[in-house]
Amino acid sequence: MAEAQEGYDPWNAKPVKSGKRRTKAVDIEADEPDAPEALPTAGENFTSEVQTIAVGQLRAFIERIERLEGEKSEIADDIKGVYAELKGSGFDAKTVRAIIRLRKKEDHERQEEQAMLQLYMDALGMS
Repeated sequence: MAEAQEGYDPWNAKPVKSGKRRTKAVDIEADEPDAPEALPTAGENFTSEVQTIAVGQLRAFIERIERLEGEKSEIADDIKGVYAELKGSGFDAKTVRAIIRLRKKEDHERQEEQAMLQLYMDALGMS
């Protein structure tokens, strides 16, 4: 990627809008009298198109991830709010988190984990 696209900032999540759009893969300045009439060969044109597609695809992936990260952040804030309500109603947030963690597991996984916990506690004389 020898040439940067005008109006594109790779470090900014939001694309920069500009009034001018590039429509050709090769720009030749008409005012330059010594500019060669260099047209890309079929191989060069194909490579350029593939690189353009790959860059566009990469940019689309990054923008999708950034959008999802924003949604994830909003959902995390909502969950924090629910835990605050829960705590305000007199429930123990730590215990509720443990219950939610256990409910995500299959019954056999949960039973195996509890059996191992009990075994270790018995071995340490904690039961």
